[in-house]
Amino acid sequence: MRQAKERAGRVSANRDSAESERAGAARVRPAAGGRGETRLGMVRRARKIDRVLGEVYYYAHPELDFENSFQLLVATVLSAQTTDLRVNQTTPRLFAAYPTPEDMAAADPAALEELIRPTGFFRSKAKALIGLSAGLRDRFGGEVPGRLEDLVTLPGVGRKTAHVVLGNAFGKPGITVDTHFQRLVRRWRWTEQKDPEKISATSASI
Repeated sequence: MRQAKERAGRVSANRDSAESERAGAARVRPAAGGRGETRLGMVRRARKIDRVLGEVYYYAHPELDFENSFQLLVATVLSAQTTDLRVNQTTPRLFAAYPTPEDMAAADPAALEELIRPTGFFRSKAKALIGLSAGLRDRFGGEVPGRLEDLVTLPGVGRKTAHVVLGNAFGKPGITVDTHFQRLVRRWRWTEQKDPEKISATSASI
């Protein structure tokens, strides 16, 4: 019931804010930038962009359904090369079968693969889920760590996944660098870097 209400609220918010999105999109432009721009000028411009985006997309939220940090971590790993909707359709049965890292670490690979088959790349994802669950069990007391340095040591967890978990489960701001963000930071002239890790570091320092 709670999730149904949340989805209904999101639909309403999307509809109500459609007009403001069209108006706000025109306010977020590449702007000056370039060789003559000082760092202070770039920082001010970046903060204005952040403020405008916050006003336009005030209803922004994670699309993945989860109730705890472990579920979010698993769902984020599953979301690679598929849609969040497909993941949300898959995870209820998955979490019912394997509610804890200890349960998933002991999963039969074939059974786990069958449950996550709809998300694609199910063999490699099952291997990663069993591996990261074993890592949580053996090295972190069955708890998802709240540090980037720890998260990226788990199988199947890169910086992008780690930042999603840190931001949405622990409230720790971070830069999730995907293809779209890479395109935008170059359009906004925040950086000319192409390596995701360098883009993340540069953007976070603004």
